[in-house]
Amino acid sequence: MLLGLALGLGAALLAAETSAHPLAPALLELIETAPGVGEVRWKTARLRPRGMDIAPELPAACRAVTESSMVEDATSITLIWGIDCAGESLVGSEIGIRGIESAKIDVLVRLALADGRVVNEILRARRPAFVVPARPSKLDVLESYLRLGVEHILTGLDHLAFVLGLLILVVQARPLIKTISAFTLGHSITLSLVALGIATVPSALVELLIALSVLALAVEIATPQATRPGLLRRRPWVMAAGFGLLHGMGFAGALAEVGLPDVEIPLALFCFNLGIEIGQLAFVFVVIGVRALLHAQLAQAPDWVARVPAYGIGSLATFWCLERASSLL
Repeated sequence: MLLGLALGLGAALLAAETSAHPLAPALLELIETAPGVGEVRWKTARLRPRGMDIAPELPAACRAVTESSMVEDATSITLIWGIDCAGESLVGSEIGIRGIESAKIDVLVRLALADGRVVNEILRARRPAFVVPARPSKLDVLESYLRLGVEHILTGLDHLAFVLGLLILVVQARPLIKTISAFTLGHSITLSLVALGIATVPSALVELLIALSVLALAVEIATPQATRPGLLRRRPWVMAAGFGLLHGMGFAGALAEVGLPDVEIPLALFCFNLGIEIGQLAFVFVVIGVRALLHAQLAQAPDWVARVPAYGIGSLATFWCLERASSLL
């Protein structure tokens, strides 16, 4: 039914090098134990795009006072070292990332200052550095977390595959609105609960369950309606709400990487969630628009064309399940 979208999904997979979140952001974390004294943690993905060479640029007064140690896991490498900025607080100093202009990656910066505040920023090619503010403004929080939410959903191929599956499963406008709303409600609930620390679930298990939810949806849309109209087809909003709870935990994992500010927590959480909804709705409108443009061609296409998206989504979901299950075990 949506051959063009299936091909696009396949192209996105190749560009992402078979990763659901292809360009995971790097993380620079500075923890002050006293003004100008503390620890630096620099986390980057183990697999990097060719030619990517980025490194933190700290204030000139800051010097390393310990040898760096390395912590490795299956997906990332973290370097840790101590710094001393001659007793000068990081507030008012510039912190940047060298080489980010040519790297297709964002860097999340998290500062835990000696005065108890937490400052979060997102650096990218067009904004490779920032000055540590005395206190983040509401506008800064709104802009940063709104953008982070939009970017996370639009780079999350597993989440987009699930939304695409919903659009294939539910065609009529009213049931579709109901289904998408149920999915939104579900992931908004768990995103808030996990982000606020009220609920905790192992991230590796959540990622596996998300992949299984995409696979289950693919199996449903690949099954002819006359053969077995399952619960997912008869009550898609119930399924969407339930699986939305899983996807919300995945969204919370991305938010945990950058953290919530010590002030304006409700605003940051709301903006991140709003950013996810904006990105999700943009994707929905694009899919609906493409379907409308190709309606005449798809109506005349062979029967096998209608099955391509389901098998494409199912193939991706199967790969994710195997990949995530292996890392979990």
